[in-house]
Amino acid sequence: MEIQPIAFFRSPFRSKFGVPKQSGLVADLEGRIVFEPAYRSTDALRGLEGFDFLWLVWGFSANPHAANSLVVRPPLLGGNEKMGVFATRSPFRPNPLGLSSVRIARIEKHPTQGPVIHVLGADLMDGTPIYDIKPYIPYTDCHPEARGGFTDTHAIKRLQVVMPAEVTRCLTKKEVEMLEGILALDPRPHYHQDATKVYGMPFEAYDIRFRVEGEVLRVVEVATRTPEQP
Repeated sequence: MEIQPIAFFRSPFRSKFGVPKQSGLVADLEGRIVFEPAYRSTDALRGLEGFDFLWLVWGFSANPHAANSLVVRPPLLGGNEKMGVFATRSPFRPNPLGLSSVRIARIEKHPTQGPVIHVLGADLMDGTPIYDIKPYIPYTDCHPEARGGFTDTHAIKRLQVVMPAEVTRCLTKKEVEMLEGILALDPRPHYHQDATKVYGMPFEAYDIRFRVEGEVLRVVEVATRTPEQP
């Protein structure tokens, strides 16, 4: 079976660095679903306005490496313990497909792009191909009593984020709120623990530079990226 993208995702993230590890972890993170020309029809979305959430089936387009093992090291476990690939959501899989649940913010009738779906809480970088969209149905998709395997005993940790006003003057209030949620998840690779290192994370038109010491992440600079920067 050959599949082709029906849409591409538009996100503040120009690289995978900083993208939340799961959908919903940063509930107010904004993104857009822009359809390919063949699917820019309101008929394709008829009835979607009655749903609050979507399932997105998408491709790990930023991961060029073929899966060469059936076990992986989940970041939630510190990268030190192996789990079966089918017990994780690792991008290193036989078929590099992702699955995310996102909230519908609104559906826009764009003059040139057709219907554009604005969503919240996605874990996709900019340019990610989307292969299918399905509505989230609460009575079948919600299982509050379900066990979560190793995720039940390894809670998501969040850092304290310090963003001095003098380094965020160029950001809007909404951008600051989104950044705080993203940075609290600690975008660094799990094996990085150098408190003196300054990291750079592309976000929208900016390069967010920060360092982490203990449980505190401090933004040290917000620089405007030049057009030629990736």
